[in-house]
This record gives sequence, structure tokens and C-alpha cells, in this order.
Amino acid sequence: MAVRGDIRNVAIVAHVDHGKTTLVNAMLQQSHVFNEREEVPDRVMDSNDLEREKGITILAKNTAVEYTGPLAAKYGHPEGITLNIIDTPGHADFGGEVERGISMVDGVVLLVDASEGPLPQTRFVLRKALEAKLPVILCVNKVDRPDARIEEVVGETSDLLLGLADDVQHEGIDLDLDQLLDMPVIYCAAKAGYASTNQPADGGLPDNEDLEPLFEAIISNIPAPEYEEGAPLQAHVANIDSSDFLGRLGLVRIYNGTLEKGKTYGLSRVDGSLENFRVSELLRTQGLERTPVESAGPGDIVAVAGVNDIMIGETIVDPNDPKPLPLIHVDDPAISMTFGINDSPLAGTEGKDHKLTARMIKDRLDRELIGNVSIKVLPTDRPDAWEVQGRGELALAVLAEQMRREGYELTVGRPQVVTKTIDGKINEPMENTTIDVPEEYMGTVTQLLADRKGRMDNMTNHGSGWVRLQFTVPSRGLIGFRTALLSATRGTGIASSISAGYAPWAGEITIRQNGSMVSDRQGVATPYAMQRLQARGNFFVEPQSPVYEGQVVGVANKPDELDVNITLAKHMTNMRSSTADVLETLTPPIKMSLEESLDFANEDECVEVTPEAIRVRKIILKREDWYKWRAKQRRQNKNA
Repeated sequence: MAVRGDIRNVAIVAHVDHGKTTLVNAMLQQSHVFNEREEVPDRVMDSNDLEREKGITILAKNTAVEYTGPLAAKYGHPEGITLNIIDTPGHADFGGEVERGISMVDGVVLLVDASEGPLPQTRFVLRKALEAKLPVILCVNKVDRPDARIEEVVGETSDLLLGLADDVQHEGIDLDLDQLLDMPVIYCAAKAGYASTNQPADGGLPDNEDLEPLFEAIISNIPAPEYEEGAPLQAHVANIDSSDFLGRLGLVRIYNGTLEKGKTYGLSRVDGSLENFRVSELLRTQGLERTPVESAGPGDIVAVAGVNDIMIGETIVDPNDPKPLPLIHVDDPAISMTFGINDSPLAGTEGKDHKLTARMIKDRLDRELIGNVSIKVLPTDRPDAWEVQGRGELALAVLAEQMRREGYELTVGRPQVVTKTIDGKINEPMENTTIDVPEEYMGTVTQLLADRKGRMDNMTNHGSGWVRLQFTVPSRGLIGFRTALLSATRGTGIASSISAGYAPWAGEITIRQNGSMVSDRQGVATPYAMQRLQARGNFFVEPQSPVYEGQVVGVANKPDELDVNITLAKHMTNMRSSTADVLETLTPPIKMSLEESLDFANEDECVEVTPEAIRVRKIILKREDWYKWRAKQRRQNKNA
């Protein structure tokens, strides 16, 4: 096999908020991608508005830096070595992005927080790397945190690595254990741009003031791309992008052969068919820009224009000797939501150019399938609603939020789990959940998860006043859990989870203890009515806002459903009194985000999503019809 020594393809993987994007920022800066006078924004790779607002990476993105340090000449490329870097999401719900990123590279840099250590997503990304037989470089980040425990974290990560390697070997994948035991370790403070091979004191900065040790570790330990000389073209489509001028772009990793602009190649489709096309443009990433090139060879990651319906997982091949590569494997979805048209009385009344029809919503969901391999869109028994399946509720909530910002009006149902029938029994998805809380809330959190059928697997007290609790919980028990955790721990609890396969149905789980306050008529919410009702619960709506029959206008203090007339107006009288119009204060309404609204909604409720508003409402709006439906449900449950 021949080797392309002037390229290294590497993915940076980690748990959420361990500093991947910050590290990529520092690598770009120290590679002189930006000029000296240019102001570099924080997390420059998080280009999506939603990513910046939430502070997490949602989409996998690639960049390239030129390394011209001393190792470049040593490896025979004094002009520089190109490092193609894939920045992957850290949240388990966006695992499909991680799997695509790993399919493009020859090694990974595993980033681990020097205080938090390995967390569920660390296990997920590390397992994916081992299954692909990729070499791993451990980068311990945030070593300057006051609560850093560097040596323990390195030990925990090594134990995790060996444990996962043992699991992977039992599945029949042969691994080089000696190479894993010699895993290089880099100590890093990404925000400062420092890295070293020498372990600093806990809470101290590395003894080297640049990222040179990290660059050297990548070049020395990540193998250069290998290819077969004279082999026909094989270029795998791993991502999709778009350009205002070129249309859809396929981001490909070339394994064999050469791609040239203007030539005709074959595209091996997902269904096995072959379609010829002409490469109208070829773009290589340099820093944050894409520059046109005439050709690209083995190991290159380039963007290809010329096919308007190119899909992830397809292979660009030589039409005379097609040899397609295997499709990218993605884990099955675990959570589903129903996306449908907005049929509330307020549909289309709040702004112009809103996208309302079933055809518009279906077209948008079909477009999402092109670039998001981890979701599925299935038909339901209604022609204007579809079941959308994904990895987790956050991933589907992000899709609904993106559609809302694009001008769509729709209704989104409460998250449900995707079950499987195994040996004649219904099995549901389970999750391994790790929770970090102050010691005084340990009992509260344990009780909270016990009510949701959680089983404690481990408890660790690091002696810093914080406790780490590890549970195995049904996925449906975690729907709405994050909000409950923050309330129970006064905003201090940190939870993260990862799929733990399937287990038999755990039984009924009661998640919400409070009933809904439901408007029994259409109109405008009046301060007078809200003053009379506020002793019964907390409102979601403001005075003078429009409401309709079946809209959930608040949460009741008691578990029972409460029909309320929130539009009641005060009648005028001809009596005068100095105390007749004493003003009463109204409690400010609860403002819920889209994720919080989905967590709050009950089985018979859904969320109305429009560009201007987010409302919780009953699926059956007319109260009379809803009561008939509930009576029917009770009879069926009694007979069962």
C-alpha cells in the first residue's frame, strides 16, 4: 500500500462542554489561519445560530490547518503537512454526526475534562473509534481548573479504554492492545492555547506556551492515509453542504484514485444503482474557507459539486470499474415525536408568509433526511402528521426549533420511546445516566430517579463536596428529567446520558405530578380572570394574550385537570367606593422554551410551534370531545 505522507485526517471527539471547539479555535489561531489584525470570535466553528445560543456543537464540521513545524521536514514535507480536522458534537443525541466524522478520519484526539473525567459520551465516541480500529491520542483539557484531578482522570480514561477494548474484542474485532496501552497523553489548556507532554500540577498551566506538542502527537501517532496505486476511484460521501452559487455539495473522503474537475464519474447510490455525473466544481478546505482546485487525490477531504441530489453514504466511483464502499452505519433511533400541521384557531394569524400546509412540512422533513442520517420519517394514520424518530429528544427539539425559525407553523407531540419486540416481549430503550450533584442533594436525586424506574449502578465521592451518581434508567423516564433535576438541586445538578441498549418494559412511570389548567373557550386572557384563578396554579400566558378552547394556559397546583375561564371580564356597576378597585398583583407567567414545553406536555397534549409563539395545547381541542375520549380510554384501561 502506498502512503500519502503530507496529510493527516483526525477527528476531535469528547463529551459535551469538554472544550473541543475551543481547542480547534486555538489550533486555527496558532496555524496563522487568521491574520494578526483579525479578531477571532470564540468557538468560530460553531457557525450555526442555534449552536451559539445553546453553547453546544450540533453539526460536525471540518477545517484544515497547515503544519510547518520541525516535524514536517523530518517526515519529508518541509513545505508543510495538512491536518484535516473534524470537529464533532459532544451530545449523545447528535451521535449520527460523530459516526459520520469518524468514517472520514484515520485517528482521533479524545478530549477529557481534567476535573469531570470520562462521562457517558466519552464512552460512546471512544467505543466508535475502537470499533473502527482508529488510534487514540488522549488530550486532558482544562488542566488549569482549580478542581482539576489530572492523574485520576488519566487513570479513569485508561481503565475505560481497556474495558471498552475488551468488549469490542468479544464482538470479534481484533485490536492491538499494546498500541492502546502506549496511548500518548497530552496535557492542555485550550482556552490559553497551551499544551505539553509533561503533567502539570493540578490547577496549573502546562509548561509549554503553544500547541506544538499536540501537533507533533497527531503527526507522529495518526497514520498517514494509505491507498492502492492504480486502483479505481473510491470517494465516500460523508456529509452534505450547500452553496448559493453551486447548489448542493457532497463532502467526500477520497480513499483511492483521483478526482478531477470537469471529468465524468459514477455515483453509486444507496439503492445500488449507478448514475453518471460531471464534477462542475472541486473545493478543498483551507482554514475556514473553501478554495477551488483542479484535482484531489487519496486522503484528501474535498467538497464536490455537480449532483443536486447527492446523499450521505453514497460513493463516487470510476464508471468503467465501479467499486462502491459500504454505507455508513448509524445506530437505531430511540425517541420519536409526531410532527403535524398546526390546526389551532390561531394558525396563520400571527404573521405573513408562514409555512402552514402539510406539503410544506413534509418537504422540509424530507430535506432533513438528506443531511441527517440519524433520523427517520414514518407515516402515521393521519395524512397531515408524521412520526419523526431520532436519537434523543434534544435532537428532535432542535429540528423543530430550526423549522420554527425558518417560518414553519406545526404541532409537535410529546416524546415517545421507540420499542422493539424481542422474544415476544416488548423491550424499551435504556440509558446510562451520570449525574454530578452537591452532597446535600444526593437523596433527592436518588428518589427522583427511583420514581422513574432508575437503578443505581455506582456512586463516587471525590471528597470535593460533589457526588457522582450513575444510573441505568428507561429512556422514557428521562423525558422531562432535566427540568426536574434543576428544580430539585436549585440549578446545580449536571446530568448526561448515553444509550444502554434495550431491556424489558419497566412498567408505568408517572412523570408529572401536576395537572393542566385548560382554557374552556376562545378569547383574550383578562387580568381580572387571572387574579381570581392564580390561587389555583401558575400561568403560561400573559394578560391580553389570545387564547382558545383546549389551550393549556397554566399548571395546576393539584394533579387533576382544571377547566378555567381565563377570558372572564369584570362587569361595570354604578356603585362607587374608595376600596372598590384595589389593584392586586399578578404573579409573572412561566416562560418555557420549546424543550421545556415538550417535557411538560402530557400524553394527550402537544406543542403548537410558530415563529412567534410556543404554546402547549390538547390534541383534541373541543372540551366535550376530549371528555368523551378520556372516558373511552378509562373503559379500555379497565377492561385491560
